[in-house]
Amino acid sequence: MAKQLGFYFDASACMGCKTCQVACKDKNDLPVGVNFRRVWQYGNGSWVPSGKLWTPNNVFVYSVSVACNHCEKPSCAEVCPTGALAKRADGLVLVNADQCVGCRYCEWACPYGAPQFNEAKGVMTKCNGCEDLLAQGQNPACVDACPMRALEFGDIAELRAKHGNVNAIEPLPVATLTFPALVIKPHRHAQASGKGMGRIIDLVEEA
Repeated sequence: MAKQLGFYFDASACMGCKTCQVACKDKNDLPVGVNFRRVWQYGNGSWVPSGKLWTPNNVFVYSVSVACNHCEKPSCAEVCPTGALAKRADGLVLVNADQCVGCRYCEWACPYGAPQFNEAKGVMTKCNGCEDLLAQGQNPACVDACPMRALEFGDIAELRAKHGNVNAIEPLPVATLTFPALVIKPHRHAQASGKGMGRIIDLVEEA
């Protein structure tokens, strides 16, 4: 079986601080509006009157950190008309800026919103797993930045052996769309993808 690199995310440990998102943005010098890694808060519930008090009614919230999942069946690469997006031998899905014409088909096709258009460059950009750091034997910037050690990166087979096979919780799409190279430890309130009762509750999309 070919090697496939991927991420592990521990939703039970993530506190939604977004340090991973900031580290990614800084490492890649991303412009306003482009975020290779994003952190969403997903929740639901209400408060209901009970006598003189208000009591919680199925209130929950948890955070999900998501970037490119370097899918085993990447829809971004499938729709690219120029072949600019392709899987490398180690499973990373990379974009060749010299071949990209900026049509944005990949942006529309990816259910995770991973490919993002860089207005200044006129091409698509995305998480490359910090390939320069990997070449030096280091972790992606988001992994080392996490104060809760909620992220890991490595061979997906080893991550699955260590952490299990869950690869989809709300608000992520069902995994059968693209087979993401992702392993998740669900939060205790996590809901299955496609069956959630909550919503993304972030008030403002960060720069």
